[in-house]
Amino acid sequence: MALNIATISDIARHAGVGTATVDRVLNKRAGVNAETTQKVMDAINALGEPTVMRGRPRQKSGFRFAYVLPEAQSPFFDKMERLIAQTAGEFRHQHITEVTHRLDADDPVGFAASLARIGDCDGIALVAPDLPAIKLAINELVRSGVHVVTLFSDVAGSMREAFIGADNRAAGRTAGLLLARMAAPPERDLLLLLSQATRMSGEIERRIGFVQVIEERFPQLKVARQIDLPNDETGIASMLRSAFEKDIDITRLAGVYSTGAGTGGVVQALVTPGLALRPGLVAHDFTEQHQALLLNDSLSYVLHQDVHYCVLTAARVLRGLCENIRGALNVVQPRVEILTAENLH
Repeated sequence: MALNIATISDIARHAGVGTATVDRVLNKRAGVNAETTQKVMDAINALGEPTVMRGRPRQKSGFRFAYVLPEAQSPFFDKMERLIAQTAGEFRHQHITEVTHRLDADDPVGFAASLARIGDCDGIALVAPDLPAIKLAINELVRSGVHVVTLFSDVAGSMREAFIGADNRAAGRTAGLLLARMAAPPERDLLLLLSQATRMSGEIERRIGFVQVIEERFPQLKVARQIDLPNDETGIASMLRSAFEKDIDITRLAGVYSTGAGTGGVVQALVTPGLALRPGLVAHDFTEQHQALLLNDSLSYVLHQDVHYCVLTAARVLRGLCENIRGALNVVQPRVEILTAENLH
């Protein structure tokens, strides 16, 4: 008589939850409500206690993981795609085959449909907008046995099994602290918060953190918001120049925080004739463009996280989930690094 051996994935599918939830219940960790815990226990009673590998993991011929990124022309995502390709040698040593997909994040329904069709893999590392259609696609993938982790920008409330990336709210607070210390009220008491129209939770969390720290620690400063910028640098420069002419007194501007892409357009707009002192500027992610802007003093600080570490950690977590390794979800998140023209390596 054959013995049916349940896995954590089997239990998760039967209970209609993620494997991370099953792991929490099995290890008696907090964060799971009583109703969900009972669903997991009922599934265990029906299928049997899951087999968990201890010590050296079982061997498998190989794993296939997909990295899914927005297709928007972004120096950060382009750099990330190149880095994934350059890491192929390290993946091969771990018996991992990686494939990268670029999907249209401006079309959430199409993004979700394309994501749902990525079924020829064991796991997915995902950068995606936090939208209902995408949450549903993630949930269906997890229920079908495909492990999903989010990278850099979370999709909270979905059945994704881990988030890998720096604390975006803390990054926004860090930007606020840096720029507030450059202000000189009452003459220069204005900070400008910039963002494209976005549903990336990472950028939204940065905005929240920035405003929080100014309200809590620097009430003498004011925050102006431009959170509907276009995606191209020329459009950003044009919109900001118009705002400086009509709505924002640039002579009072102490600092600018750009939460997303388009730093070059921001720099163009800040080149204003007659401006005695250029405002401080903080942006995210170390790219070739940001390196050049730091070195010519157009950019004050870049807030960065170790992208290579995040890419490798995503693969490690996905492999651990595939092999039912207890502790697979124990992730040391990258720290927010503050880069200046003086500490580039």
